[in-house]
Amino acid sequence: MEHVEILEKLKSLANPAAVVEMARYGINPNNSLGISITSIREIARETGKDHSLASQLWEAGIREARMLAVLADEAKLVTGEQMDAWVSDFDSWDVCDHCCSALFRYTELAYQKAVEWSSDEREFVKRAGFVLMATLTISDKKAPDENFEPFLVLIKREAGDDRNYVRKAVNWALRQIGKRNPGLNERAIETAREIHAMDSKSARWIASDALRELTGLPVQQRLRR
Repeated sequence: MEHVEILEKLKSLANPAAVVEMARYGINPNNSLGISITSIREIARETGKDHSLASQLWEAGIREARMLAVLADEAKLVTGEQMDAWVSDFDSWDVCDHCCSALFRYTELAYQKAVEWSSDEREFVKRAGFVLMATLTISDKKAPDENFEPFLVLIKREAGDDRNYVRKAVNWALRQIGKRNPGLNERAIETAREIHAMDSKSARWIASDALRELTGLPVQQRLRR
């Protein structure tokens, strides 16, 4: 399918009422058609993988076209320049999280970009860094602990950022690292306690929420098994 044809199909599925509903959940309503991710995945099955098509869809600037671009792209062809360009376009948490979890984490530069973006002052770029940390921790099953331990330093460093979409991603990354195995659980709990001692409301929330889960019986029982 040509990208023009795909864009017309997306526009035909527009649901203004859904756009209003999405906004209630913090999704940016600008340039949004209100199409569900389920419908976008159905279209992605029709388009298949096509790196060039993905670029054209992303450039359209429409939320749903960008969500589809993520599913259509080929991780092995994604360059660092493309990653930096796309992350600069993020203006909503859902596109950020979808792109990081469904595409960027499969690239060779995923770990590098997680570190780089974690210090960026742009809210959604920084969020992307920590979302990558969380999703890599979940998905990269064979990676050694040494891949994730440096993330704890960055999590502590940025725990004072009180912007909602950043602090939630920092918290997510900390919790996922702490649920990976017993050794990382101990180190994540230690990091959370250090964060809790910081003079920051955001840091205390991040730490309290993480400690509640990481020291809780369900997580501890699973790790012992």
